[in-house]
Amino acid sequence: MSTPWLPSILRNPLVALIGESCTETLIDNFDIFEPKCLRHALSKGLGLGIVIGGCIVKLPQLFKILNSKSVAGISLSSYVLELLANAITLAYNYRKGYSFTTYGEALFIGAQNLIIALLMLLLTGRATLGLVAGASMLMLTYALFDASLVGGTMISTLYGLTIPLVISSRIPQIYTIHKNKYTGQLSAFAVFNYFFGTAARLFTTLVEVDDTLVLVGAVLAVIANGVLAAQMVYYWNAAAPKEKYRLASKKNE
Repeated sequence: MSTPWLPSILRNPLVALIGESCTETLIDNFDIFEPKCLRHALSKGLGLGIVIGGCIVKLPQLFKILNSKSVAGISLSSYVLELLANAITLAYNYRKGYSFTTYGEALFIGAQNLIIALLMLLLTGRATLGLVAGASMLMLTYALFDASLVGGTMISTLYGLTIPLVISSRIPQIYTIHKNKYTGQLSAFAVFNYFFGTAARLFTTLVEVDDTLVLVGAVLAVIANGVLAAQMVYYWNAAAPKEKYRLASKKNE
């Protein structure tokens, strides 16, 4: 066993993240290409990055809505479906005892999705409905964490349902963009971060989580977010529907 050379203030966080054994292998012994620990460290590092990214991924979308006072081109149903998936994912993984770095972004993304969904209702004159929906969502989330209210079989079933829910949460937004040929107030930062984040999450799932349901969900999330990212690129410079109509009218004059 090699003598640790890193000061405790730097070494202890590494031990907390990747474990004592892999810290000794990769850091103390400087065997940085040891396959098992390298995969583990990459997974933990990516997982931590995804969780941190989850804290800010929806903020550009939120600020864009606040600045424009508009929710044009944004699908409310997409946010509601994604919010349900966030709550179920968080509860399922927590109750299974998986590492927070493999699912923690669901907490922060869910909180941001809730705020954006409530803001969308407020800006479209449905503030009362927003208050009722917000309170209902918090009560549902609490129930998902309570095994006496939602049993183990039920939470597994619900998590299985998030697999089509992941796709369903993207379909309304994909359809809205396809129909309008325009991305509206949708944030490119959020869309691309979602795509790359889900791709990284697929890797961490393969390395750390031995759960077919989680793996299938990760694969479908990459596909759905990939379609949305492709639309963002394709319609990058597209004009708003009204503006396109106005430009077409001018050409016909």
